[in-house]
Amino acid sequence: MRLVLSRRHCLRLAAAGAAGAWLPAQGHADHADHVDHAAAPGLRRSVADYAVPDATLLRDDGRRVSLARELDDGRLVMLNFVFTTCTAICPVTSQVFAETQSRLAGQLGRVHMMSISIDPENDTPAQLREYARRFGAGPQWQHYTGSSAASVAVQKAFAAWRGDKMNHQPLTLLRRAAGQRWVRLEGFVSPSELATEVKALLGG
Repeated sequence: MRLVLSRRHCLRLAAAGAAGAWLPAQGHADHADHVDHAAAPGLRRSVADYAVPDATLLRDDGRRVSLARELDDGRLVMLNFVFTTCTAICPVTSQVFAETQSRLAGQLGRVHMMSISIDPENDTPAQLREYARRFGAGPQWQHYTGSSAASVAVQKAFAAWRGDKMNHQPLTLLRRAAGQRWVRLEGFVSPSELATEVKALLGG
């Protein structure tokens, strides 16, 4: 049965995930540090400019790609940071992306959804493809890995670097087109909130 997530539900699922109670355990170290993140109050929205680094990433289809070119392909960008063995924050934010796909319906051809791994040492293209399959990623939603240096550079460029994957925060970034400012959503955004933001940027 498909989950329908409100922001309050997102917070509850993240807390449950940290305890291993939502999605199946991934067989890795305890993610207790995520519990505090789930208690963060509300959702913070801001607008910012970011300088995109000259980074080469490895896409889930195995192709090496330029981050700048992936961002500047003419579509609205929806971007977040994940890692495939995460059991709390990432499953929730990925489920939000998954549900947002259905809410955008015929507008998906104008949207490029990008999930960038913050655990490139372990997240291979094959693992990213399996992760994408679990969340029903459509053709407009790609997952990326790469070198550790590239991953850190991208995280720092978007003010997402927390020093360690276990310290990462829920973050969604939106941009209508190259040269425009980014909408920054810090915290757990619901699918309805995210779809509303995207539709507003697309002009309805």
